[in-house]
Amino acid sequence: MKIESAASTESQVYSDAVSIRQAVFVKEQGISAQLEFDGLDDQVTHYVGYVNNQPVVTARIRFEDQIAHIQRVATLKAFRHHGYAMMLLQRVIDEIAPGTSLELNAQATAIGLYQQLGFKQVGKPFEEVGIKHIKMVKQLS
Repeated sequence: MKIESAASTESQVYSDAVSIRQAVFVKEQGISAQLEFDGLDDQVTHYVGYVNNQPVVTARIRFEDQIAHIQRVATLKAFRHHGYAMMLLQRVIDEIAPGTSLELNAQATAIGLYQQLGFKQVGKPFEEVGIKHIKMVKQLS
């Protein structure tokens, strides 16, 4: 899998990220496009994983002080359970500076993936956009 990143909404990477998020979050999970596309896309770095030049997995990272928020992790349905999200997230983590705290709100169905990457659950489950989530954190040393 080839992984590309971009901090611009004028890039092909961003267009590909949008198409994956539209397919997974809006069409498949029924999240409103207004909630999914929250106006922060121009303040983040977008990552997309490509298999045979087809965009299949995405995530975005938003930095706030010494916290890196991992958001909008999505894999197209036909490409799930092949380790693509794990590979993409490992690349993202590898690029973040030591001493940074990583945070994310995991959908309940994805908690195992994040645990494999060393994230720990914090607090109680909560509902976001009609889907059960749990906050997860990891400290990079």
